[in-house]
Amino acid sequence: MAEEVVQETWMAVLEGLDGFEERASFKTWLYRILANRARSRAVREGRSVPFSALADAGPEERVDPERFDAAGRWRDPPVGWTDQTPERLALEAETRRVMEVAVAALPATQRAVLVLRDEEGLETDEICNLLGLTVTNQRVLLHRARTRVRQALEAYMRGGRPC
Repeated sequence: MAEEVVQETWMAVLEGLDGFEERASFKTWLYRILANRARSRAVREGRSVPFSALADAGPEERVDPERFDAAGRWRDPPVGWTDQTPERLALEAETRRVMEVAVAALPATQRAVLVLRDEEGLETDEICNLLGLTVTNQRVLLHRARTRVRQALEAYMRGGRPC
């Protein structure tokens, strides 16, 4: 079944390559097609278990049918199955990489203020004491740093390539 989904995915990629708009990376686009094909396939085939498998399974291996609703979906899905999809994890990692590159490209003082404030959670007074800055200077540096990171993310979201 997995091999068939991969074959269907490659066929869809080849057929849709002319329509690829580069709003996301090719890898993300390909992964989205794969996830959609797999989802469609799972819906199409539904949830079925051959009776022979149930006959061989011991009581501890059987899944209680009451755990599923009339449509065959989990009544109480296992934690993380709905939120942590491979597609979402890939997109988050790609976005995180864009942010990390943008932060690394900041001037040293802007980077230090941004990291101390937004990653380390330090207060304005603590940052000023550590870096020898005035409150006003610290605010300006933080604003400029956040603006540059936001601009990098916006450029990426508009179809720029990940760094």
